[in-house]
Parts: sequence; structure tokens; C-alpha cells
Amino acid sequence: MEHNFTKQIKKILTNNFGKFSEDVFQRSELLQYINIKTVSANRGSKSRGSFGNLYAIYVLIDDYLKNKFDKKRKYDEYEGAIFSALFSRQRELPFGAKLQNHALNHRMNQEFKKTFPTCDYTPIIRVVETKRYWINENLLNVKIDRKKCNIAKSVIEIIDKYIDTKKSAFDNFINTFENLKSISSKKSEEIENFILDLLAPNFDARIFEIVSFSILKYFFNDKSVFWGFEIDKLEEENLKLYKTGRTNANDGGIDFVMKPLGRFFQVTETLDLKKYFLDIDKIEKSPITFVIKTEQSEKEILKLIKEKAQEQYLIKAVVKKYMECIEEIINIDTLRKRLNQSIKQGNLKNILNEILIQSKVEFNYD
Repeated sequence: MEHNFTKQIKKILTNNFGKFSEDVFQRSELLQYINIKTVSANRGSKSRGSFGNLYAIYVLIDDYLKNKFDKKRKYDEYEGAIFSALFSRQRELPFGAKLQNHALNHRMNQEFKKTFPTCDYTPIIRVVETKRYWINENLLNVKIDRKKCNIAKSVIEIIDKYIDTKKSAFDNFINTFENLKSISSKKSEEIENFILDLLAPNFDARIFEIVSFSILKYFFNDKSVFWGFEIDKLEEENLKLYKTGRTNANDGGIDFVMKPLGRFFQVTETLDLKKYFLDIDKIEKSPITFVIKTEQSEKEILKLIKEKAQEQYLIKAVVKKYMECIEEIINIDTLRKRLNQSIKQGNLKNILNEILIQSKVEFNYD
């Protein structure tokens, strides 16, 4: 698979291996894997970067090179890199501050095996008891005729280039926000159109979740409820929406919670309907609002969910219970309408600023 960043990969390989570069690229499963993982490089800041697995490779090869194993050999006698040092190094890298240990421990190996099922080598070797790690040197040495080409330095250069490309794109993204914040109120339509563009189905799901939260936060912010424990001591309180975690935490949690009503919101970009039932089950069949990255209508979505529930559970009472748990469906069209209403209430700059703040947090931007 070739994409725009492939040219950058091949340029680095040409500088390092000259006439052998194309053969090195074609014969190396590790380079092919990196090529696949860097597909988002030239799609701008709003496409999802693959930093977790790439950084797992990066820190191990970085350790390999620092110890000069590309020159002095004897890597098979090395005691291995310490997990804590690798983990710390990973988090020092751009966009890596909140990365977890999954890639180093199993995710990278699993994905690599799935991508190259016939490859004999596992990229990351580890001993769980001692917490020592190695990169599989078989994947670093590519044999071309009788020549052995070590790609360790090339891999570091390629991932560094990918980081620079993504960082530059995100810098531009942040600068656009900063510039829009200074635009006069007469150009509010330009800001509105920019926010609406971020809801497009082809954008990174994390951006969709951030924009959804920002719109809904200020849509509900101007609404209030009266509540209390005694009928003659009711208090008026504005509805407040809270983001409960990072979009890429993959912790199975609920995405937004509203006070004081206790409403749950789950954001999804998929119409994998089994996931909807799991989301309902994990909050013990309490009401839940789904915020879905789709242009399909609420009526169409509810029809699909009901049909899937009937197929999966058969029993009408069970299907009825699941359907009753869906408090609301919020699709892209609903978000557009609520953005428009929030703008009329004077919240445009607040929404823009919220997107900026949440984006910086999400993408570890400093």
C-alpha cells in the first residue's frame, strides 16, 4: 500500500541504502508495517495518528542504537531494556504523554501478526518476570543478495519525520483556532462553518467527540432545572455537561455526564449495534443518550437498533427494555441545529475556546 508519506519513507531509504533501497522497502515486514501505520501523515491534524505502536518500536530501536548494537553486534547477549525506562522515553515523545503500556506489552505484536500472518518473527520480545524488552533483530536486518542491510537508523528517521509532519499539521490546526478567536463578531459565520466542518464523517473520531461535547455543553448550559429534597426548598441549577475521560482511553467508560440530572452520553462513530447493547448493559440499563457520527436520521437509527435487538434477543419484553433505555439519539444534523441555537444564545466563542482546550488536552499539545 502506497500513500503520500511513502515517498518520504523511500527518500530516507534511498539516502541510507542507495540502489538497494527499493528491495529493502519491499522485503522488510517492519518497514511495510510502518508504512501502513503512517498513512495519516498527510491527512492533516484531524486524522488519527498511530503513535502507540510506532512509539513501542521507536523506543526499543532507540535503545538498540544507543548501545551501538547496529555496529558492535552481540545483541543476543544483551540483558534487555528495562520497561520503566522504555515507558518513560515513550511518554517524552511528542503526543506520547498519556500513552499507556498496551503497545509495548502486546498490542503492537498482535497487530503486526494480524497484518503479516506468515512472518516468522515477533517484533517485541519480552520476559515478563524481569520486565526486560528487546526488538527482534531479525526484523532489523534485511538481506539483499549477500548484503545485510540494518534498517534501525532508517526506522528512527522515518518515525521522526512522521512526528514532525503530524506536529506541523496540528500546529496549523491550533493556530487556526487562535486566529478564529480574534475574528470580529461580523465574521461569526466563518467560525460557525469551521466548526461544522469538524463534524464531517471522515474526520478523526476524537475531533468529533470534542466538538460534540463543546456544542452540547453550551447548548445545555443556558437551561436550568429546579430540584431539592424538600418541596418548599427547591433550588434552580443550570445543566452542566462534564467530559469524563479522554477519547482514546479505551476504558469502556461513559463519555459525558450531565449534572444535576445524571444523564449519560455515549459517543460512537459506528453503527455496530452490539456495542450499543453493551453500553446499555454496563450502566445496568439506565437511560443513555447516543451521540453518533452519522448523517442517518434518528428514525433510521432507532429502526436499525430495534431490528438488531429483535434479531439478537427475540423476546419482546427484552427488546422493549433495551429500546426504553435509549433516551435520545443525537446525530450530526442534531448537532448542527444545536450549534445554531447556541450561537443565537451568544456562545460561539465559548464553543470555539472549548474545542481548543479539549483538543490540546486530547493530543497532549504543549
